[in-house]
Amino acid sequence: MASFHSLLSFAALATAFSIVFICSFSLTEASNGGFSVDLIHRDSPNSPFYDPSETPSQHIAKALRRSISRVNHFKPTSSFSTNVAQADIISNGGEYLMKYSVGTPPVEILGIADTGSDLTWLQCKPCNDCYNQTAPIFDPKRSRTYERVACDSSLCRSLAGSSCSGYAGSSCLYSVAYGDQSFSNGDLATDTLTLGSTKSRPVPLPKTILGCGHDNIGTFEAQGSGIVGLGRGAISLTSQLGSSIDGKFSYCLIPLTSQGKTTSKLNFGSNAVVSGSGVVSTPLVSGEYTTFYYLTLEAISVGRKRIDLINPSESGNSEGNIIIDSGTTLTMLPSNLYPKFESAVKDKINLPTTDDPNGSLSLCYKSSSDEFSGPSITAHFTGADVNLSSRTTLVRVDKQVVCLAFVPVDSIGIFGNLAQSNLLVGYDVVKKSVSFKPTDCTKL
Repeated sequence: MASFHSLLSFAALATAFSIVFICSFSLTEASNGGFSVDLIHRDSPNSPFYDPSETPSQHIAKALRRSISRVNHFKPTSSFSTNVAQADIISNGGEYLMKYSVGTPPVEILGIADTGSDLTWLQCKPCNDCYNQTAPIFDPKRSRTYERVACDSSLCRSLAGSSCSGYAGSSCLYSVAYGDQSFSNGDLATDTLTLGSTKSRPVPLPKTILGCGHDNIGTFEAQGSGIVGLGRGAISLTSQLGSSIDGKFSYCLIPLTSQGKTTSKLNFGSNAVVSGSGVVSTPLVSGEYTTFYYLTLEAISVGRKRIDLINPSESGNSEGNIIIDSGTTLTMLPSNLYPKFESAVKDKINLPTTDDPNGSLSLCYKSSSDEFSGPSITAHFTGADVNLSSRTTLVRVDKQVVCLAFVPVDSIGIFGNLAQSNLLVGYDVVKKSVSFKPTDCTKL
C-alpha cells in the first residue's frame, strides 16, 4: 500500500509489466513529449471509494487514522536487492490509486500507486486465497502477451529470495510482504502494461515485470487490485521505464478541501521536469532500504523560529532521516524534534485548545471558522527550504475542531502528502534529487 510497504522477500521476481490500449502509440513517441496520468484522491467524488454519507471532516479523520496505521509499512522485517507519461491516481487508505490496463486484449486495473513499494502486482486467477475484489480478477490465460518468468532464467536467479516449485519448466515465484502483515504471493511474469494519458493516446509498455498474485491477504479494499510500485528499487515501474523517461517523474497533489473539483497528476519524462521561479532541490540519499526515497531534514521553522534537529551523534538523526511518501497523509517528525515544533506552533495560535475527537492528533483547537489558518511553516531540507501551505498543515477533523497535521515518531520521519499539497514535486533518480515548486495544483 503506498508508502510504507516494503518487500519482505522476493520469492521470484521475474514478471513483466504490460498494459495495452486499442489505440496506442510507442513509448518512444510518448517519452519524447512526456505523458501524464490522473491521480484521484480516495475521498474525492471522482473516486470509487467515495462515501457521500460522510462529511469532509469524517473523510479527513479516516485518512489520518489510515496514515498512522501506514507507519508499519515502513518497518520491513526483511528486504531484497538486485544487482513521458501522466496518469490518474485515486487515494485509497491514504494512498492514491492509478488506473492502468494489463494484457492483450487489455483489462482495466485500479491499483494503489505507491512510492513506498517496488513490485507492481495484481490479483490473478486462479485465486487460491484472495481478498474480495469488486472488478473481475485478471486471468493471465486470456492475455496473448503474458509470460511467466522461468526458474532457470538469469532474472530469477539474480533475485534474492526467489523460489521455484522444483519441477522442470517451473516458473519463478515471488513473495512480497508489508509491515502491516499484508502480503502477496504468486508468479513473477511479464506482460504489456498500458497507461492512459491525459492529453494523448494511451502508452503501452511491453514486457513489464509484474507479480501475478494467487495468494493475497491484508488491508486491501475491494475496489482496487494490488500495487503499482513507484519506489526506487530496480523492479519498480519507474525504474523499468528508466532511460525512456530520463529517470524523471513528478506529481502535483491537490488539497483535500479541493477534491472533486479536479484531479491530481502523475507525470513522466519531459512532462515531469520541474523548473522556473521558486524551484528548490534537495539530494536523494541512500538509506537502509533501496525502495524508499530518503531526504535529509535539517530543521523546521514556525514563523521566524527555527528548530534544528539535535546533533546527529546524540539523536541518531543524520543524513537520510526522513522519507518522502505520497501514500502517507500525515507528516511524521522525529520525536526529538516534535515537542519543540508543537510548542512553537502553539505559541503562534491564540485560540483555546481541545482534544482531537478521533484521538489521532495531539494539538487541536476549537474553531468553526472556514477562514482559520495557522502560522507559516517551513521544512528545511538540505539545500531546499520548502514553505508549507497553512491550508494543509492544519486540518479540520470536526465541525468545531482543527488540528496540526503532524505527529511524532520514534522511527524514521515521513514527509506526507498533506504537506506536499500544492507543491509540484519532481523526482530525478539520475541526478539523485527531489525538487519542489509552489503550485496551484488545481490549475494544472
